[in-house]
Amino acid sequence: MALSSRLFSKSNKLVYASQVFLQKEHAIPVRHFAKGSAPPSLKGDEMLKNIFVELKNKFETAMGILKKEKITIDPDDPAAVSQYANVMKTVRQKANLLSESQSIKGIIEMETQDIPDARTYLLTLREIRIKDGLTDDLGAEAMMMEALDKVEKELKKPLLRDDKKGMDLLLAEFDKINQKLGIRKEDLPKLEDQLELKIAKAQLQELKKEAFEAMETQLKREEFKGEEKADVKSLDVRNFI
Repeated sequence: MALSSRLFSKSNKLVYASQVFLQKEHAIPVRHFAKGSAPPSLKGDEMLKNIFVELKNKFETAMGILKKEKITIDPDDPAAVSQYANVMKTVRQKANLLSESQSIKGIIEMETQDIPDARTYLLTLREIRIKDGLTDDLGAEAMMMEALDKVEKELKKPLLRDDKKGMDLLLAEFDKINQKLGIRKEDLPKLEDQLELKIAKAQLQELKKEAFEAMETQLKREEFKGEEKADVKSLDVRNFI
């Protein structure tokens, strides 16, 4: 997979999602943490049991789908890549798993929901990017920090996320940055689809590599000497699940 292309796609979504959640009203509402809305407390053993059951159900759901769907291990065939991407999308939907984009948004929400000021928010976003293995090839971080410096200089004080006037000024600056970088909200679904295809191709390449290595190891055994290596594309993954 072209790693730079994947990082560019993920960076676009990270930049846009970060700008959305920077606004306090997009953070998880306080009522979710209020005493009256808190879920009933569970004992340690019961909580672990519930987690185990949930993971078991997700795994069984995923395996059930993979045992039914035909997967062709051919990363060079766009049709095979598309089919594999659709299968994995079905797995995520049925097993209630997160996509790459949803994972990014979830991480941003969890890590930044209690941060009161814009500067700490952007610095935390930088830490999230680094932990996720992303490079800021677009230079978006520096641009957003420059925009924040400009707004805080105009306000003559640190910008808080619940300062509507100040946030409106910052988001207006972010709109200019997005326009300069060619990031548009309406393009995000298309970018996500492109990212999923790139991920699917990378996973098929890894499956192909593992299949080759497994066959080479098997052919070294005495009982398989003289046999020819099978064409990976002819293998039915369902037979190995």
